[in-house]
Amino acid sequence: MIDTRPNVLKDKSYGFAIKIVKLNQYLVSEQKEYILSKQLLRSGTAIGALIREGEFAASKADFINKFTVSLKEANETAYWLMLLKDTDYIENERFVELHLECKELIAMLVSSIKTVKEKMKKGEMKN
Repeated sequence: MIDTRPNVLKDKSYGFAIKIVKLNQYLVSEQKEYILSKQLLRSGTAIGALIREGEFAASKADFINKFTVSLKEANETAYWLMLLKDTDYIENERFVELHLECKELIAMLVSSIKTVKEKMKKGEMKN
């Protein structure tokens, strides 16, 4: 049976990925920036992809691993966004919006990982 409940983290990470793809398109077509934009595209879209992978993790440890890697990708994305802003490739307004969303994803991932670890420790979740 397919779970039809809303998944805020999955939805937010997908929406964020769309914004990252559009930013990449802008950076390549308007700013003629190809290297940093590719790094941003890779890390910014990996966040949601790893969350999706975590949905079908083989174990709770695998789930934690996928979400931990997603967290690392989100942190890397925040770095590329700051670098693009500080090198004048993106304007401050766009940076602020995307950086806040990225920080929100980071907080949600940290919370999800912490919750699963705590439940495993208490024995509420097996493997």
